Amino acid sequence: MFADVIVDIQHEKLDKIFQYRIPASMEDRLEPGMEVLVPFGKGNRQIKGYVTGISETCDYDLSKVKEIIEIPERGMEIEAKLVALAAWMKANYGGTMIQSLKTVLPIKQKENAKVKKRLRLLLDEETGKRQLHYYLEKNQKARARLMAALLDDHLLEYELVTKKLNITMPVIRALEEQGVLAVETEQVFRTPVKQTEQKAQQITYTPEQQNVIECFRQDYTEGLRKTYLIHGVTGSGKTEVYMEMIRTVVDQGKQAIVLIPEIALTYQTVMRFYRRFGNRVAIMNSRLSAGERYDQMMRAKAGQVDVMIGPRSALFTPFPDLGLIVIDEEHEPTYKSEQTPRYHARETAIRRAETEGASVVLGSATPSMEAMYRAKRGEYVLFEMKNRSRMQQMAEVYTVDMREELKNGNRSILSIKLKELMEDRLEKGEQIMLFLNRRGYSGFISCRECGHVVKCPHCDVSLSVHRDGKMRCHYCGYEQPKITVCPECGSRYIGEFRAGTQQIEDMVRETFPQARVLRMDMDTTRQKDAHEKILSAFANEEADVLVGTQMIVKGHDFPNVTLVGVLAADMSLYTGDYRSGERTFQLLTQAAGRAGRGERPGEAVIQTYDPSHYAIETAAKQDYKAFYEEEIRYRELMGYPPAEQLLAVFVSGEDEALLEKGCHYLREYILRVIRHLSGAGSIKGGSPDVQTDRTGAYAAGVIGPASPGIDKIKDVYRRVIYVKAERYDILVGIKDRVEKYIEINSGFDRMRIQFDFNPM
Repeated sequence: MFADVIVDIQHEKLDKIFQYRIPASMEDRLEPGMEVLVPFGKGNRQIKGYVTGISETCDYDLSKVKEIIEIPERGMEIEAKLVALAAWMKANYGGTMIQSLKTVLPIKQKENAKVKKRLRLLLDEETGKRQLHYYLEKNQKARARLMAALLDDHLLEYELVTKKLNITMPVIRALEEQGVLAVETEQVFRTPVKQTEQKAQQITYTPEQQNVIECFRQDYTEGLRKTYLIHGVTGSGKTEVYMEMIRTVVDQGKQAIVLIPEIALTYQTVMRFYRRFGNRVAIMNSRLSAGERYDQMMRAKAGQVDVMIGPRSALFTPFPDLGLIVIDEEHEPTYKSEQTPRYHARETAIRRAETEGASVVLGSATPSMEAMYRAKRGEYVLFEMKNRSRMQQMAEVYTVDMREELKNGNRSILSIKLKELMEDRLEKGEQIMLFLNRRGYSGFISCRECGHVVKCPHCDVSLSVHRDGKMRCHYCGYEQPKITVCPECGSRYIGEFRAGTQQIEDMVRETFPQARVLRMDMDTTRQKDAHEKILSAFANEEADVLVGTQMIVKGHDFPNVTLVGVLAADMSLYTGDYRSGERTFQLLTQAAGRAGRGERPGEAVIQTYDPSHYAIETAAKQDYKAFYEEEIRYRELMGYPPAEQLLAVFVSGEDEALLEKGCHYLREYILRVIRHLSGAGSIKGGSPDVQTDRTGAYAAGVIGPASPGIDKIKDVYRRVIYVKAERYDILVGIKDRVEKYIEINSGFDRMRIQFDFNPM
């Protein structure tokens, strides 16, 4: 048996894995992640390495392969646990071990460590004064200046000496050599948040909050480590509950990781944790430099930090004694990685928690279908918080049918109802948020008169318009010419919806000249801290109306906002994606949840061309249960996650003919694997729905190859093959076989092939 061993896990290149022979005495004990001692280099010096994989074959000349010396007896260190997690990610999500290790391990960047230097006087007062007199006699002004300063203060900051006293390096060195002073250095960790004083706050919890806190505390104290799903309405005080859970864990000497979507990682959120836990909190975000990120990780490893807050990547904080992982807004698609390995933070967090004896808490006002499905099957403990923490009423929601507005001659993007309510709020000095639902803007075709949307006859997702005048399905490749007349009602008011935040901003200024308007979208938030400035200005009531895309509806709390307008609610309903109903429901519920969080009640207006769609109806009522029941029936019917599992195999290359041929071979090979796995299960032919007989133990199906939205980017052609199966492990088995098939067939060398499980 042979072990793949990585020896320098902090090297920024991290691209070399070595093979060692496993002695017979270790064969039963050795597993991925374990620390080992190995002979290295010409002198065979003994160094520490980590096992990343075990195999029966060797890729090198057997006579040159060295043997592992020993497995150190101390328990698994944090690095070993993270290497084991990387091995699990490679197995479950595809890609190479190197890609997984780079995701999981904090890699040291070539950036100078930040050090603090001080000068300490080594002479006593009397000797020091004689030395000062000597420098003055010799007219050595700089040395005299430094000597006088050291007599005043025996310990001086290095920067103060060089900048304020204008003393140069040679002068300091000369005094050091004469034994007058010593230069002391200590490493300083960069910390991106300015420290603030901790204030103890007395918080009164609602009975619902108290129940969740007590149940968690009891389980944790009894040594039970579970996964919990908190389904709490917007404003129900989930953050307070997380903080109390973290307190329970930290009091037992353990650490906690809090994952927050990058977009909601606001100053407001971070400061709540700082006020509770002081400087034992560290923060990660994409705006930190590589050095700052590495410093944060090292502070955590050194035990200087109890709580790490950050987006997806903070999940791999090297805490030595992890007790809790919290994933807030767990439904957010940003928890799914877009780079290989395409891991999902929720599943990876649960895996890490299982191996390190920690609990996991998922929280959302609109849980993902996957999380709720598992909670209903008893895999997670479900807590429900149905009331807002200060018992405010949920916003009253009005649904406006934009087809009726058109019939009544209103061609504006603002409905009559929304204009009336905006006028009222501006008079009262209250604030308004206008949310343009532009997510998944992919050029679907809809009728303004009857609301009909043109869909794929095979996949029940909308067809997307392409520049060549054709409408295509991004799942199976079905296509048809673009239409100009509605097939449902014969109207000519059919086409693509086009409107941007800038047009809306201009329209609001025109309609309400007295209103102060702020806009928040990709264009206005390009600069560092731009999010912060816009949100702070709005929070300080320097503007009456905030116009923006989905980034304005995530977790923000503005007490003076009493009206939210959702423009084009159905934009995300027809994105050629089976999750479009779920995304729409989540966005609309989150948007309506921004209104009425202060003392005054709130209202929301949802403008739509399809008011009878279940996602819009249930969002208007803020009825998650009704939405879930309708949506899960549809997922079960169509065989989409979470009812079944889905694997996307993305194939790309510069030679289109070769790509088509490669995809054909891959598809045929996958079908052969499925036949083999399902034994007697018969295959029903015909595109797009090739699948084994569902009675087979390993029922699975193949769709495609098709275009993944855009056929070509920068002269690289792209295709996708979808594989559906009832169980996740079947898809992992198929992925493993396909990886081996690609490895032994050199024709795939000119293509890039990536795997994505349950893609977002």
